[in-house]
Order: sequence, then C-alpha cells, then structure tokens
Amino acid sequence: MLAAVIPCLGQSLPVDKDKAFGLPTAPIRLDVFSDFSCPVCRSFHMEIFPQLERDYGPGKIYIVTHEFPLNIPAHKYSREAAAYATAAARIGKYDAVADKLFQTQAEWTVSGKVWDTVATALTPAEQKKVLALSKEPAAPGEVESDVALGNSLGVNSTPTVFLSKGMRRFAIPNPMNYPLFRSLIDGLK
Repeated sequence: MLAAVIPCLGQSLPVDKDKAFGLPTAPIRLDVFSDFSCPVCRSFHMEIFPQLERDYGPGKIYIVTHEFPLNIPAHKYSREAAAYATAAARIGKYDAVADKLFQTQAEWTVSGKVWDTVATALTPAEQKKVLALSKEPAAPGEVESDVALGNSLGVNSTPTVFLSKGMRRFAIPNPMNYPLFRSLIDGLK
C-alpha cells in the first residue's frame, strides 16, 4: 500500500510545539496542512484526529498542525481564523480555538464573525491576550511561514497530510479513508 503514496526525502519539517499532539520522540509523525474554512478539514479534525489520538496515543504518534488558508473567495476569512488560532497557541489555547472554529464553521465562514467565534472559546483575560497577539506581526507571519512551507512541499489542497518515519516522508492521498490511513501508518512501524 505504501506504493500508493508519494515518497519525499529531506529534513524534518519545522514544529510549533503549541500546535502539536503527542511526543516529538514518537516513531511516527503526521504533518497536517489545514484550512479552518475547509469542510473536509473540519471532517478530518472532528472524525480522524480523535481516532488517531485514541488508536496511537501520544507515545506512538506526533501530529503537527500547519495553517494553510486557501486563497479562494469561499475562504475569505481563513487567514483571520488562522491568525487567531496561532495567537491562541501562544497561550496554550490552540486546541480549544481550533475545536470551536471547526465546530461552528458553517456560521462564521458566512457571517465573517471570526473573532466572535474565537472569543467564546476563551476567558475574558485570554481574549485580551489573543487579540493583542493576533495584532502583532508574529501570528500572521507564522501563518505565512506555514503557507510558504506548504507551497514548497507542493501542497495545493486541504487537508494535506505528510506521514513521516525517520527521513522517509510520504504525502497521504486520501486522509479521510481511516482504514487506509491506518494501514499506511501501521506499514511504517
């Protein structure tokens, strides 16, 4: 089955530890390029992530999230959402904000009320911190760094997942087919 994926060799990809699950020493690593406005990314986040966490736990798999807001009209609020989520990561609230953005995707992608959505996942004190951090150049800059990284790897749709073990890295063609995805992960052990 590994013949179905595209092998890539090279150095390890950068990690934002605040947007990662598991231990960096885990034998398997997944790098996920995602867009908060993408319905398939929503499904991946809400259906596949929990299965990965359940089946592999933090010691067996390391999952690193990279922002990849698509530059298309239907995703006009994606960069804003990514900047808020990245700012929230600085205070340890990435998962809460990402969960809220994906859970309420149908609302804020239409209304444009991204901040109103993000704020519901935070306390008032956290809201002040995230809002301030999102206005500094660092958060949008980190999003742009993720986009540049994705572009350098040939990412052109979301979600795009890279499966790595050691120096071997493979792009996963259909991360939504969990039995196939799991067999690819298990095939690298």
